[in-house]
Amino acid sequence: MRFCLICSAVNKQELIQQIRLKKSYLCTGLDTQIEKLPHVLTRDGQGLIDFNREIIDATSNHSVAYKINTAFYEQYGKAGWEWMEETLHHLPNNTLKIADAKRGDIGNTSSMYAKAFFDTLPFDAITVAPYMGEDSLRPFLEFKDKWVICLALTSNAGHADFQLGEYEGKKLYERVIETVCKWGSEENLMFVVGATRAQLVKEIREMIPNHFLLVPGVGAQGGSLQEITEAAANEDVGLLVNSSRGILYASSEDDYKEAAAAEAQKLAAEMASYL
Repeated sequence: MRFCLICSAVNKQELIQQIRLKKSYLCTGLDTQIEKLPHVLTRDGQGLIDFNREIIDATSNHSVAYKINTAFYEQYGKAGWEWMEETLHHLPNNTLKIADAKRGDIGNTSSMYAKAFFDTLPFDAITVAPYMGEDSLRPFLEFKDKWVICLALTSNAGHADFQLGEYEGKKLYERVIETVCKWGSEENLMFVVGATRAQLVKEIREMIPNHFLLVPGVGAQGGSLQEITEAAANEDVGLLVNSSRGILYASSEDDYKEAAAAEAQKLAAEMASYL
């Protein structure tokens, strides 16, 4: 098994190839919390690193992508950033490496964010918030062989505060998708859509038939893998379905690695049945 020291970028065709090879479109989320580590591990930075490495090893046969939620590491300051780097450098070369950072600011600030996550850190993709418009996303899109994953229709309770509002005769999330698609292409642009909104996701797929969708909300948040696949899969699958807590904390006992592997395998087996 190869793990990245200098990670190679994963483009669209390589991602599709991995999905077909593994018969899975699973994205494993590494939203690791020290206080939730199994008792057999030390509840500190080294325990977190060891846990992440073991989860990666246990799930790599079934995962085509990994998503690191940077907030879970940034909360610890410099040390947490280093733990995130250690985790990132253990990811297999052939998996898409996503920074779930939800960045987005004025152009020169976004340029610094883009350099941080695409140059200094070898992430393949980053989640971004589009509220500030094109100049806030453009610096990320200018990086070759990197992905921008734009928030569109999220699965959190407050999504309706803005996303479902009407704007120029369309829902705001529809306007976001329609506009952002003009700035990038299906080769460097994905959208976040929540699994708990299957009917709306079906309508989104009709809007953007060829873009990949990153789908949180399956499992712990109540989304149905079958429903979201039937609603939004295309010829290339076009989905990355994320599971974080369901895999990470499948067990808090000594068998946590085996439990994580079993949960990933279970999800992948269901995915394979839909391909």
